[in-house]
Amino acid sequence: MLASNKMKLVEEITSTFTKEELFWLSGYIAGKFSTIPQTQAETVATAKPSVNKLTITYGTESGNSKKLASEFAAKAKKIGINTKVVSLDQYRLNDLPKEEYLLSIISTQGEGEPPAAAKKFYDHIHNNGFKLEKLKYGVLALGDTSYPLFCKAGEDVDQQLNKLGGERIIPLQKCDVDYESDADSWLQQVLQQLNNPAIGDSVQAAPVVTKKPTGKKIYDGTIITNINLNDTGSNKQTHHIEITADDLEYLPGDALGVIPPNPQAVVDQIVQLLKLDTRQTFPYRDEQLTAVELLKRKLNIIYLPERVVAKYASLVGQQIPATKIGLLDLLRIYPLKDANSFEDLLDILEPIAPRLYSISSSPEAHNGEIHLTVARDSFTVNEEQKCGLCSDYLTALPEETKLDFYIHKNAQFRLPENDKDVIMVGPGTGIAPFRSFIAHRDATGATGRNWLFFGDQHFVTDFLYQTELQNWMETGVLTRLNVAFSRDQQEKVYVQHKMMQHGSELYQWLTNGASLYICGAKEPMSVDVENTLVQIVETFGNKSKDEATQFVQQLKEDGRFMKDVY
Repeated sequence: MLASNKMKLVEEITSTFTKEELFWLSGYIAGKFSTIPQTQAETVATAKPSVNKLTITYGTESGNSKKLASEFAAKAKKIGINTKVVSLDQYRLNDLPKEEYLLSIISTQGEGEPPAAAKKFYDHIHNNGFKLEKLKYGVLALGDTSYPLFCKAGEDVDQQLNKLGGERIIPLQKCDVDYESDADSWLQQVLQQLNNPAIGDSVQAAPVVTKKPTGKKIYDGTIITNINLNDTGSNKQTHHIEITADDLEYLPGDALGVIPPNPQAVVDQIVQLLKLDTRQTFPYRDEQLTAVELLKRKLNIIYLPERVVAKYASLVGQQIPATKIGLLDLLRIYPLKDANSFEDLLDILEPIAPRLYSISSSPEAHNGEIHLTVARDSFTVNEEQKCGLCSDYLTALPEETKLDFYIHKNAQFRLPENDKDVIMVGPGTGIAPFRSFIAHRDATGATGRNWLFFGDQHFVTDFLYQTELQNWMETGVLTRLNVAFSRDQQEKVYVQHKMMQHGSELYQWLTNGASLYICGAKEPMSVDVENTLVQIVETFGNKSKDEATQFVQQLKEDGRFMKDVY
């Protein structure tokens, strides 16, 4: 019980708080309580929780959701709640209507999509008309404020569970890349609600709780090398880029994030077309910026997604086909009504999304440097040759150019202990993290064996890092190297064919504890490689198809089968 003077002070402070601020405060106080020494806390908290059973599901690509789910479960169990943790790709969908208390921790990928592991669950709750009359739930959404559809998958799951009749234990919490403190505060609020479930009735229609961007550590880098790895006559252009920066912190398996600027020529044409005053400034995320600054470095204007095109159609009052198109072409074909409409246009344009590139260097082997392996993306739109915004930008950067970037951690693509074996499958630019892996194991004196499967189109023109790989073979750092060059013979040969060819040895490595990694194109490469892996286990492990599939699934659950695909 508080003294009267303290109670008066609390009432004065909280009298202007919104419902969401009160929830935050309750979580903060719960968090402070958790720092009380254990013996003291035990004398204070003796009441048993009102909830006996809790299910925590997670959907993840990088592993952060899984990590939080495990931590949350440990804390819930500590106060006496029987807690089950399950990945959404393993969750039995028929169990959902039976759940009483459910927490879901889910990240967002790409264009607002759920992680691959959560897709089945996501589609199930959106495409089936069942009711969740018993369900009380909470959703923690992980995302990156640099992306236009921040935490969209988590928002969708939260809204859909509510539409199906579920009752929120607590409002949705959206977290940026620095998620730890907000996630912990959210959990403390959840635990408090579970100790008194009746409070949940007051938040059934509570609005989404959003998190202000905390920002990332931005490195000021300098390009020191930028060379094309492909030889004359290649159909490809793959650049090895070396960057220096102070106080670099990264691990093999991490990615480098960069936000590319838009081409100056396109910006200038838009400014001229709209007759914009280059001195006038406009509000944007707590800044005042000129039209040139906005169009050059802040807003996506090169390939507008269909949702933005649809908004533009409403803005100009015209029927526009659902298609990807650049802003310049859109303005030419379907002009704005007047110059004053530019501010309305700014409201519908989305920020330039960061691009992530697997790091191809090791902090132990390349001190003070970070390396990238970047393929210049070339494609055709309406019979016109186009290039990817960021790959075109990076591959053209001359030495001594400054480059701002950040590190995107990938806890789910890490090397095992130094004495463990690794099998790496990385065709094309998928070799990037494996160059990092091998260099790191070389520099740290790891004793585990290393086996690389690499593939590309032609041996003569497309054997990326050939000299380095051969040197690692000669020194014994690379135990085995199998290559597949698809266009050097009449019948195409890919990495999965080489895997099958050496299936007996590969299976032996796996049964002896090796970890297997895949990096490169998500489809069809990674799908074909995984299917081949199941075949190998079935054939050389003398197992049924179901047993082989379960074997591969167990590798994933044990953290011995990892993917970094795009």
